[in-house]
Amino acid sequence: MKLKDIVPWGRNLKEYKQMFLLNDEDLSSKILGCGDGPSSFNKELTDLNGDVTSIDPIYQFSKEKIQKRIKETSSIVSKQLKENRDDFIWRDFKSVDELVDVRLEAMGKFLDDYESGKRDGRYIHEELPELPFDDSSFDLVLSSHFLFLYSEHFDLQFHIDSILQMCKIAKNEVRIFPILDLKNSRSKHLKPIIDLLKERGFKVDIVKSEYEFQKGAYEMLR
Repeated sequence: MKLKDIVPWGRNLKEYKQMFLLNDEDLSSKILGCGDGPSSFNKELTDLNGDVTSIDPIYQFSKEKIQKRIKETSSIVSKQLKENRDDFIWRDFKSVDELVDVRLEAMGKFLDDYESGKRDGRYIHEELPELPFDDSSFDLVLSSHFLFLYSEHFDLQFHIDSILQMCKIAKNEVRIFPILDLKNSRSKHLKPIIDLLKERGFKVDIVKSEYEFQKGAYEMLR
């Protein structure tokens, strides 16, 4: 992976709580975030004495390089959002500029925390489907805006391997948001994965969340 191919885009704790329906019990559990990128979720939850680890390939790069890439891409993303406004729900964010400000604030918090978080082992350079954690080593494992969303980029086998790996290291639950692809359709991988998980004895639900920005993206797989 090259940094020039990455478009950093960070979400905050409030959004994670809405996407994954995280209650106080969830937030006090041991959490792994897969593909957290430059979100402020880890920083904000750590400040509340939470126990959270984030993995992402972007963590192989230095703070300075990530910061430079954020500056390079934020105006490009802003332009794309303005050109595709109708693909999104403008309820929590009243304008593209407001959304970009919220994203930049979240990514700024991440950058301020990044180096100390790496030293503490909260930001780890790893990526699905292979993770270096023992079975049942986290209570709750989350995946935000990666699995299913990029169904055209990652095939069914990648999704199966990744989700089974997440289930293996999760003591209680795995939650994945959203279940749509980039074309705002339910991922073509969703049904075969649900069928496989049920065959393996997992309890599987599609749950309505409290978050919707991409039109129709208001459900998570649990």
